[in-house]
Amino acid sequence: MTSIFTKIIRGEIPCEKIHESNHAIAFLDIAPYIFGHTLVVAKREEARLENLPSEEAAALMNFMQEIAGAVSQAYDGCDYNAFLYNGPDAGQEVPHLHFHIIPRPPGVMVNFRTRLSYTDDERQKTGSQIRACLKKG
Repeated sequence: MTSIFTKIIRGEIPCEKIHESNHAIAFLDIAPYIFGHTLVVAKREEARLENLPSEEAAALMNFMQEIAGAVSQAYDGCDYNAFLYNGPDAGQEVPHLHFHIIPRPPGVMVNFRTRLSYTDDERQKTGSQIRACLKKG
């Protein structure tokens, strides 16, 4: 069965895209823990990291490094979490390999039990803010 992320990759479902490469795509999480919460998704539809061919896994990590740096820069060089939920028992909700990049600005608490929602303007502004930092690098 095709995952929601594959539908996003194919352009069948809209997203606030941050960046795209041959092997990965990054876009804002639709229900973020904090604004700026970005997903880095392998284009190959595999549920688990170990199932991704080594070359694609390396390309995904390089891409994630670029995206994580842009997310950090977009929030004044803040720290961030990079999460992988590898399988349903680990909390993976969409069976398609993806990482969560979650900015952690100083003094801002993140509640990992609740999700936020963007207005259209907030989502577009956040996406633009992160994309602008990609161009700096």
